[in-house]
Amino acid sequence: GAAKFVEWYDGYPTGAREWPLEAEEVAVIGGGNVAMDVARELMRNADDLKERTDIPDNVYEGIKSNKARVLHLFIRRGVAQAKFSVQELREMEKLPGVQLIINEDDFDLDEDTIEEAGKDKLTRQMVEELFTIREMAEDMEDDGDVDYEGNPADRKYYVHFNSAPVEVLGEDGKVVGIRVEKTETSADGKMSRTGEFEEYPVQAVYHAIGYKPATAPGIAYDERHAHLANANGDGRITTAAEATDEVRERLYATGWAKRGPVGLIGSTKSDALLIVTNMLEDLSKAAEGGRVAADRDPESIDRLLESRGVKPIDFAGWKKIDAFERAEGAKEGREHKKVIDPEQMRALAHA
Repeated sequence: GAAKFVEWYDGYPTGAREWPLEAEEVAVIGGGNVAMDVARELMRNADDLKERTDIPDNVYEGIKSNKARVLHLFIRRGVAQAKFSVQELREMEKLPGVQLIINEDDFDLDEDTIEEAGKDKLTRQMVEELFTIREMAEDMEDDGDVDYEGNPADRKYYVHFNSAPVEVLGEDGKVVGIRVEKTETSADGKMSRTGEFEEYPVQAVYHAIGYKPATAPGIAYDERHAHLANANGDGRITTAAEATDEVRERLYATGWAKRGPVGLIGSTKSDALLIVTNMLEDLSKAAEGGRVAADRDPESIDRLLESRGVKPIDFAGWKKIDAFERAEGAKEGREHKKVIDPEQMRALAHA
């Protein structure tokens, strides 16, 4: 799955420290931002990544040894039904040394589909950006094996809409290919199979579909929208999946657990602000109703955590980690160099 790969290249504290990148031909399955992220990282130049981001040494060395030269992104539905953000698409456009190849037949949209896409601002912007990318890809193809700047390209990135993977092909316990069925997508987003199949040689497959957040005992789950049940999207956990159900006190969801696998980091930051605001509002109402003490001691939480042997990292501790990362990055002419070892983080924060 894509999640473990994302943990590796993002330097997630409990993620893998090594990742095999031996495949020369790779498939990524998915029509959202995670699939786009994975595909982009598999096509990235290690030195460009190091210059522009805070990746740690293990990720830099891993990407540097990446043997991928051909990548196929398979999206089951059509151009107008993809769930990419414009920001992610613009990142895809500008990959040094990568030639984008897109089937122009996938962009032959009927009037109903165009009209339906135009009803939603974000969908309309996404479709417009995809058409721009298609034109850019055509220019690359006309000029030969070149990237978006006209420089030589040593990697090829194929984008396949209306393509539903049906089988991963194996031989001697290894992935050797992927079988895909062409689909058709109506204006309302309904997908139908065509019975037409194609096979592509690949040695690795990443799937970024069907995300489901972790749940907890007794917490209702909204299967339709793939998130924990919460009241009208405000993050307050409800007793059942319907938004009109009773709210459970002192239980909140944020990020993808609140809204499902959509949005970018900015969306998650907005969620955090909303949840903290709601928590303070609920606490104030509880105090007015006599359900909690009105004269709460702010340091009582610190004492509670200490009694349980928990030593949290506060903002001052975070700033110590940040200062160390900046200093380490400066040694290499970079803004940051990420610390990924949890013990090192704690040692820096509590120094």
